[in-house]
Amino acid sequence: MTTSQTNKPFSSKIPVGISSCLMGQQVRFDGGHKRSRFCTDVLSEYFDYVPLCPEMAIGMGTPRQPIRLVSESATDERVFARGTRDESLDVSDALRQYGMQQGQQQQQLCGYIFMQKSPSCGVFGVKRYLPNGMPEGVARGLYADEFIKQQPLLPVEEAGRLNDPGLRENFLVRVFAYHDWQQFAANGYSAKELIEFHARYKYLVMAHSQTHYKSLGRLLADLSGEDVHAVGEQYFSELMQALAKPASRKMHTNTLMHLQGYLKNLISSDDKRELTDVIQQYHQGIVPLIVPLTLLKHHLNHHQEANQYARQQVYLNPYPYELGLRNAI
Repeated sequence: MTTSQTNKPFSSKIPVGISSCLMGQQVRFDGGHKRSRFCTDVLSEYFDYVPLCPEMAIGMGTPRQPIRLVSESATDERVFARGTRDESLDVSDALRQYGMQQGQQQQQLCGYIFMQKSPSCGVFGVKRYLPNGMPEGVARGLYADEFIKQQPLLPVEEAGRLNDPGLRENFLVRVFAYHDWQQFAANGYSAKELIEFHARYKYLVMAHSQTHYKSLGRLLADLSGEDVHAVGEQYFSELMQALAKPASRKMHTNTLMHLQGYLKNLISSDDKRELTDVIQQYHQGIVPLIVPLTLLKHHLNHHQEANQYARQQVYLNPYPYELGLRNAI
């Protein structure tokens, strides 16, 4: 089944930032790289990458003395990027300034894949050290920290974490939703168009956050007299916050059952029983998500005239089907 059977096709590559070393560029401190084949061989079919290496950009060169994150004491919240062999090498300000600059300049990006464990680019749990060399907690890489502050809604992930099927799927959901919104908002929109946009995302939000599912419904309940674009900015912020919450098996099951409701008067008792059984098998962890989804989409497409609302749901195809991400969750 192609994406275009249920919603619009993904026709253009999406601009995504990426640490240069993940593209195979030899920019590491030791002159090497950390090429991610998933990024270069799979996601490159859909992403138009913008490779960035902050350490090269601030003039450190390669090979170079490695750096690490350092705080003066365990209680000191300030974090510095200093040389591991010579602490007089301090590139903290340069990395932060470059992160701020790129965060402001790269507004076209719809996602960013950072190199894990990097004192410049790491996002989650980069080791922080004391001046005596002892590890003391974790922090965020200085460049990544400043970049993310400039674009707090931008979907970001580390390459290493993309090996986790759930995190990988969640990141791709957010990138494609972010891009969809950017295209939608580019030429302005009316209240009616904003409501129609949300109508497509209703069940995707349901699968990720019941709290946001309710709050977004309230936000758009009555737009008469409202500044539509101000509401739209709030909507987009809440949408991305919702999608940042990983969808659980329980939430997926609930969403599948809601969509199954659109078929209750259209399919036979045997077909209903089969679909219900497959959804329960997914809930119990016996089959992956793709199994009930495929059967659900089969029935929805067989009764196209009565299921336009259900068939247009982004939840059914939040990214290209060929990525096969729901085979593993």
